[in-house]
Parts: sequence; C-alpha cells; structure tokens
Amino acid sequence: MKISPIRWPTVLALSILLTACVSGGMPPGAPHLSATECRDLTALKSNAPPTHARNMSELSALRKAGYDPSPFFDPYYPDDLQQAQRLVDHWYASECRPT
Repeated sequence: MKISPIRWPTVLALSILLTACVSGGMPPGAPHLSATECRDLTALKSNAPPTHARNMSELSALRKAGYDPSPFFDPYYPDDLQQAQRLVDHWYASECRPT
C-alpha cells in the first residue's frame, strides 16, 4: 500500500505517539504510590476521620490505577472503580508499610 505525500505528516505523528505510549509509563521498579498517598491510605484504612486532603489523595491513587470519575454516564461503574480499588490495594500491600 502506497501512502500519499499528503498523509505522511499524519502517519509520522501517529507513529511517534504510538512509540511514546509503548515506551512511556512508570520506570521499572518505581513505586506507584507516593509517600503522602501511603500515609493517607493508612489513615483511611485505620478508620481515622476522613479529611478533604485524604480523600483527594485516595482519588489520586485511584486515577493512577486507571479510574476516571469524570464521565457523566459510565456503563462500567462500579466495576471500573472496584478494579482500580483492587489495584491500589495491591500497590498498598506491596509498597506501603503501615506505621
């Protein structure tokens, strides 16, 4: 298949974007959760009073796990939220040491 000269910039841009997507992400061995997220998740799991900052920290961790709360209508809710919670729980168990 021959690509017309007009489409070369589009093909080039798409190939660069795909390369960036494949090579991007977290560096191997890097923690998924920050120290603040670990601290706040520990507080929430120990039934400490929830604060706005702790809730925002938990939401940040869920977003890192792939949850997007912004769609008005989400046909996958609550399955996508529960999947992100399981992933955050896994990260928490492997990266955070409760104090």
